[in-house]
Amino acid sequence: MSDTFQLKVQRINELARKAKSVGLSEAELEERNELRKEYIAAMKTQLRGQLDSIHYTDEQ
Repeated sequence: MSDTFQLKVQRINELARKAKSVGLSEAELEERNELRKEYIAAMKTQLRGQLDSIHYTDEQ
């Protein structure tokens, strides 16, 4: 995975820890939501690519 992706995941985790301890500001909530959307979109794209590369064979 790319460095940019890893940085986004790190930031999501930082915000999650902060949300549990002291809470998030409105700007941080918006940032967290945007990062989560980007993360989910990337995961869907990756999964779709993996599933599209599967080739079925007939066992007959």
